[in-house]
Amino acid sequence: MSKVVPFSCKLFLVAIAIKLSTSTAYNVVDFGARGDGKTDSTSSFLKAWNAACNSVVPAAVMVVPKGTFLVKSISFTGPCKSNMKLLIHGTLIAPNDYRFLGSNEFWIMFYRVNGLSIFGGTIDAKGSSLWSCKSGGNNCPYGARSISFQSCNNVLVSGLKSFNSQRVHISINGCWNMFLQKMKIVAPSRSPNTDGIHIESSTGITISNSNIGTGDDCISIGPGSMKLRMDKISCGPGHGISIGSLGRNTREHGVQDVNVTNSIFEKTENGVRVKSWPRASDGYAKNLLFKNLVMKNVSNPIIIDQDYCPHQSCSPKNSGVTVSQVRFESIRGTSWSQKAVTLRCSSTNPCRGIELKNIDLTYINHLKKPTLSDCENARGFCAGFVFPKGCL
Repeated sequence: MSKVVPFSCKLFLVAIAIKLSTSTAYNVVDFGARGDGKTDSTSSFLKAWNAACNSVVPAAVMVVPKGTFLVKSISFTGPCKSNMKLLIHGTLIAPNDYRFLGSNEFWIMFYRVNGLSIFGGTIDAKGSSLWSCKSGGNNCPYGARSISFQSCNNVLVSGLKSFNSQRVHISINGCWNMFLQKMKIVAPSRSPNTDGIHIESSTGITISNSNIGTGDDCISIGPGSMKLRMDKISCGPGHGISIGSLGRNTREHGVQDVNVTNSIFEKTENGVRVKSWPRASDGYAKNLLFKNLVMKNVSNPIIIDQDYCPHQSCSPKNSGVTVSQVRFESIRGTSWSQKAVTLRCSSTNPCRGIELKNIDLTYINHLKKPTLSDCENARGFCAGFVFPKGCL
């Protein structure tokens, strides 16, 4: 099992502190923004960003002071002439009318920024009106991601709070070397597609010491991602931490070297999950570690599902995604469903190298029905104490 080397946050913070001694601050209020919750401050934010981004000082600082700032869809684009720091003391809100954002891919975008630090702040996308539109079966826009990082490198996000995204709260795509910590991400359990953090085609991403509760995956990991570390995550409500779905496309990059450790899942639909579509694909998921996890009334604490078909409209085929070298270790707690462990792998491409070690999961109604494990086409072994009894 390969090990993921975590990003050194301490060194990054020291470097930031040194550069701040020669930094210049750009306050959005000085560019016309008003923190009254009513005035459109989009253009003022963009002017402040452009001024800071084009500054030649070693470290430019964009400041959002206390107040509530109305911001529409906006893109903060690099590369910048110096490292950027964004200090958010106030709150950013989206327009009440979901149509201002709903047809856009994003609300706030960071594009091609290298050397970015974001500290503090609260953002509220006010997604409830769009969720209501969708639940009513109306013709609604797809919805915007709250924050998107596209092709960004060397990024630190600390202490950010995100509420009520129309869709995914934080999207990371094509990025390298990011550290996210002390995050709080919140949406109601019935809000559709409101993943906390989605990672795709990215390398060296660390998420730690964060609380995530949404209507979809707390963290989801898409194709082309590697060297990911998630530590001390509090997940719930939501669908757990998921690798996938994979295998949507015939030609697809894989996922590898992912560690999920020291985390708690409470009343989630899943705990830790690997999922792939039942169709031909050259995708893969390998070198995965799920360790030191606590499950509290979780429906599917441990699950590999290679027959993932959420709308039940898939043709009866087998998944071509290769799942291998997956270790579930020191996972304990309670299962809401009778099957605490489900390993449902492809009949034509069985899972290999699956390890269950020191597992202690109990069905909440175990006095009436036994706790079960269910394996299909999964090959591996058990070590230490394993309950329910391993089916490998």
